[in-house]
Amino acid sequence: MLPEPILLIGGSGTVGRWTARFLRAAHPDAPLLIGGRDLTKAETAAVEVGGAEGVRLDMASDDLGLGGRPVGAVAVLFTDERVAGLRFAQSRGVPHVSISPGIIEMAPEVSAYIHAPQAAPVVLGTEWLVGATTVPTLEFAKAFGRVHDIAIGALLDEQDAFGPAAEADLERQTKTMPAALARRDGAYAWRMGDDAKATFRAVDGTEMDASALSPYDVVGLAAATGAPNVRFDLALGVSSTRRRGGPMSTEIIIELAGDDHQGRPLRTRHAVVHPEGQMPLTGLGVSMVLERLVGLDGAPPVPAGLYFPYQLLAPPTYLARLAQIGGEILTLEVS
Repeated sequence: MLPEPILLIGGSGTVGRWTARFLRAAHPDAPLLIGGRDLTKAETAAVEVGGAEGVRLDMASDDLGLGGRPVGAVAVLFTDERVAGLRFAQSRGVPHVSISPGIIEMAPEVSAYIHAPQAAPVVLGTEWLVGATTVPTLEFAKAFGRVHDIAIGALLDEQDAFGPAAEADLERQTKTMPAALARRDGAYAWRMGDDAKATFRAVDGTEMDASALSPYDVVGLAAATGAPNVRFDLALGVSSTRRRGGPMSTEIIIELAGDDHQGRPLRTRHAVVHPEGQMPLTGLGVSMVLERLVGLDGAPPVPAGLYFPYQLLAPPTYLARLAQIGGEILTLEVS
């Protein structure tokens, strides 16, 4: 059992509730603090998850309004413009993960880490659905001796439930950021204007209009695989399950091209699908990162360092948990 509670900043929001639910299911005795500006909402969410406590936070205060109260880890689930959660975590020497900053907003967190690299483990968590893209992609890449191209197509159903924080993040990253990062022929480049427009095929083969996005998956997958071409596109529309008369879902299309271990050309196409949309996958990723950081999974806690989620999530464990919560990995036909 974790001796000090995990603090979920923004824990009464949609992602926070999913995260707390998965943490509670996997670790019934783990203490949780559901933190937010609205104490009533935080307390309500705490009651829902059980064995948790709601607390009011002051993000302008160095101690977040918690005084000397012990905390074992910090997760920030909305945009923290002050980087207050990270500074608090470093002052306490406890792990920190955030899931909001875009790729052009990473400097404050990286700077805070550089100035205190031994203070605590810091996780840059803004991968697409916090591991749901990177972990499967790196598993599929094992079939290749050399990966030349990685193309990710994320499909969010327009009926998917967005919490206010998630909606604000998506709005900021798709409309107010003028360009998206990609890798082309080994060089990083910004996609803008018409170059940021794209299409990809959904699970059912429907061509989806999409726009370029650059979550940390772009740079992480490029570094992990050495692929000279990496791109990420996002479509908002009707998911394949809803198109055939069922409920909405979320889809992540993962297309890889390169050479197999014998040097022969190889192309693969897979999908990660969840029938309840994006939020369960995000909550699963955050909860599993927190488990790994503090050692709730039985392994030693993670030492101080700067990490992406996929570096902490063991693929067999992640994929098993993905299946347990209703997620699927599909093998699709390559055209």
